[in-house]
Amino acid sequence: MKKIVLIFLLAPLFIFSQENNKNEKASFEVLGMCGMCKNRIEKATYKVKGVKYSNWDIPSNKISLVYNSRVTTIEDIRKAIAVAGHDNGTFLATDEAYNNLHGCCKYPRKEITENN
Repeated sequence: MKKIVLIFLLAPLFIFSQENNKNEKASFEVLGMCGMCKNRIEKATYKVKGVKYSNWDIPSNKISLVYNSRVTTIEDIRKAIAVAGHDNGTFLATDEAYNNLHGCCKYPRKEITENN
């Protein structure tokens, strides 16, 4: 009887520990220049439901993310960043979004070739 009670008490711990596997980490380049870019990029990621952590590093232009892969995809996050005006390798900001950036935020854009 004690074993059955113990199993029922420990079962929720195993169930909850398996739910943590839905979180994934990602890191990729996002073009930007300054602290205003950092705020804009991170804010854009947090608008995507399922993003739990976002940190864009100014010197390296790398963003580090933790997100719930059951709620969103990395593509959705990249799209949101592009909508905010920042190229990120997979998605380019529209010319309009880029042109709306503050003057100090206008990073040098890279040309995309069809092979990339």
